[in-house]
Amino acid sequence: MALKGLDIFKLTPRTNCKECGNPTCMAFAMKVAQGTAQIEACPHMSADALASLSEATAPPMKALKFGAGDAELALGGETVLFRHDKTFVARNPFAVTITGADADAKLEAAKKVDYERIGEHMKVDAINVEYTGDKAAFVDAVKKAAALGRAVILEVQDVDAAKEALAAVGDAKPILNGATPDNYKEMSDLAKGAGALLGVTGPSLDAIYDTVKALEEADNKDLVIDVGSASVKEAFANAVQIRRAALKDGDRSMGYPTIVNVSKLGGGCPHKETGLASLFTLKYGSIVILSEMSYAQALPLYGLRQNIYTDPQKPMTVEVGNYPINGAGADSACVLTVDFALTYFIIAGEIERSGVPMNLLIPDAGGYSVLTAWAAGKLSAASIAKFIKDADIEGTIKNRDLVMPGKVAVLKGELEESLPGWNIIIGPNEAISLVKFLKERYAS
Repeated sequence: MALKGLDIFKLTPRTNCKECGNPTCMAFAMKVAQGTAQIEACPHMSADALASLSEATAPPMKALKFGAGDAELALGGETVLFRHDKTFVARNPFAVTITGADADAKLEAAKKVDYERIGEHMKVDAINVEYTGDKAAFVDAVKKAAALGRAVILEVQDVDAAKEALAAVGDAKPILNGATPDNYKEMSDLAKGAGALLGVTGPSLDAIYDTVKALEEADNKDLVIDVGSASVKEAFANAVQIRRAALKDGDRSMGYPTIVNVSKLGGGCPHKETGLASLFTLKYGSIVILSEMSYAQALPLYGLRQNIYTDPQKPMTVEVGNYPINGAGADSACVLTVDFALTYFIIAGEIERSGVPMNLLIPDAGGYSVLTAWAAGKLSAASIAKFIKDADIEGTIKNRDLVMPGKVAVLKGELEESLPGWNIIIGPNEAISLVKFLKERYAS
C-alpha cells in the first residue's frame, strides 16, 4: 500500500525545508503523497528513510525502460485503471514478430510504417524475434533486428540460444522473454548480466505469480509478464487481473508491465490481430506484438493509441499552416477549418474523397471545435485575417476563394471587410456534405 502524507511526515525531519522551497516538511510530505513532488528533493532525508520511502511511494505498476538510445521505450508507471481518472503514463509499443525464415521480408515491411500524426512519429516500435529451434538462424535474425535501430524482444526459452542472442545484441538492452517455472534462475542470470528486462511466462497465472515471487526473492525486479497465448479469453483475463491486482489490491508482485502476443492469438488473420491489438491497447497490454504491421493496420491502431494515451483535458491539435490536399497549388481554392485534430482529419478526409485540389488552411483556434472556438472568441474574423497575413497565404496562393465552415456563416461580413479581395464562400454545415459541395463548385 502506498504511504499517506502523515506516514511520510513521520519519517521526515520536522524542520523548515528552506533548501527545497517547502515551508514545512508536512507540506512537502503531502506533496510527495499526492505525487507532485519527489522524495529525493528533501536534503534532510536519511539514506535509510529515502530507500524505504522511494519504494513505498513508487507507482504500484513499476516504471521500466528497454531499448537503447533513440530506440529506448518506456513501460509501466501507471497508477489508475481508467483514462478518465488520470492520464495514462507510458503508451504501449507495437512490435512485429520475425523468425529466422522471414526476417528480411518482415523487417523491410516494418520500415514502410513511418509517418507523423499530430506531431508524433508513428513507426513499428520494437521487433520480437521468435526462436523456432534453429539457433544459428535465430541469432542471425536477432542481429538483423538490432541493426534496424528498434528495440528488440527475444522470445526464447532455450538458455543456450538466449545466451548467444544476448551476446549478438550487445548493449541494446532488450527484453529476454522466456523465463518459466523451469528455467527462471538461468534466464534471470542472463538478463541481469546483459542489463535486459526479463519476461516471465507460465502455464497459468498462478504459476506466473510464483515465478515472479521467486525472481523477486532472488533480487530481480526488472520484469515484464507475458499474459500467455492459450486463448483470447485467458489472455484478456490475465491482463485485466494483473493490472487490477497491482493497482486496486496493491500487490506489487503483479505490478509489472505486460506483453500480449496477438500474433499467436489471431490465428494468422490480420483483421483479427488488428481487432485484438485494439482490445489490448485499451485493456491492458503494455507491449502488443503482431505478426506484421501494414500501413492499413497502423493507421487505426496508432490513432487509437494516441487518443488513449493523451490528456483528455488537453485536446490534440495540428500545427497551424496550409495543408495542400489532392495536389493543390497556388491556383487552388482554400478551405478553412480549426486546429482541433479530430475536425482536421474529418475535413481533410472529405476533401481527399472529393478528389478536388484544395488548400486546407488551419489557424490557431485553441484546439477547439468550430462552434466552440467561435463562442470562445478563438475563431474570429480578426484571428483568421491575422493568420492569413502571418502565414503569408496571400503571397503563396493566387486563388482568392475561401470556403468557410457553414456553422460560422455569421463571420462572412466581417471577413470580407478584413480580407479585401477575397471571395468568402459559406460551405456546408456538415463535413459529410463537403464532397458534393466541392465537386459541384470546383470539379472541371
